Amino acid sequence: MPVIDQSKIEPRTGSIYPAPYDSEMAGRSSLRLGDAGGLSQFGANLVMLEPGAKSSLRHWHQNEDEFVMVTQGTCTLIDDTGKTDMHPGDCAAFPANDANGHHFVNQTDSPVAFLVIGTRGSSEVATYSDVDLMVAIKNGSATFTHKDGSPFEAPETGENT
Repeated sequence: MPVIDQSKIEPRTGSIYPAPYDSEMAGRSSLRLGDAGGLSQFGANLVMLEPGAKSSLRHWHQNEDEFVMVTQGTCTLIDDTGKTDMHPGDCAAFPANDANGHHFVNQTDSPVAFLVIGTRGSSEVATYSDVDLMVAIKNGSATFTHKDGSPFEAPETGENT
């Protein structure tokens, strides 16, 4: 049956970002709807943001298109043009290789949610607009570098792990 039971999907929390950026994703979770439905050519995720949370670091994709539709609450799109409040039914599109760094932030006191649909290629490069960070993803494996291509080393925290 093609109907996806969202209650049976384990929410994903956390981030693949290296420290210190991983901690910036607190309050963000997502349901991998496309994966649950067996889709392989594009991703479809329902992203939920608690008050004060953000969807990601501000970024843009080299090879993948991205489409967003708000489904609950009011979230703020922050991109190179500024801030735009988005409400249920509002949509935004980010074509591949458009260097308009973007992310969504919940600046309200209520949870928000939005659907993200994007291309799912075997390789991708994303650039993070506000920090010296890029990621290359190949066959599901992520490699983080500085924007000049040099390896990214997470800073020492002084904590034992």
